Amino acid sequence: MKKRKSISKALVTVQPNELFAKRLSALADGSYDVFYNNRRYLLRKETHLGSKLIKLYAKELGGNDFISLNFYPKLQGGLLKPCEMPEKKVIDFILNLEQTKDAS
Repeated sequence: MKKRKSISKALVTVQPNELFAKRLSALADGSYDVFYNNRRYLLRKETHLGSKLIKLYAKELGGNDFISLNFYPKLQGGLLKPCEMPEKKVIDFILNLEQTKDAS
């Protein structure tokens, strides 16, 4: 009988690249429309704790898709915590969203 290796369920965190961190930080706090994959989203970004925490939520208008994340720019070179979705989806959204002209 083979001995099974124990696999611990460690909390997986992602260290996004520098471009992601710059792009996310450059987004203005507040609520405004953005476009991603030719779909319109209402994005809400909040910066807390003296820029130690960035919260972002975006809901597709007229659809079911959403993006939700917490980002800690000063921890471990930038610590991304997606909320119940793959980190790849969150990173792709931030890197490829297009702001409307009225967004700051």
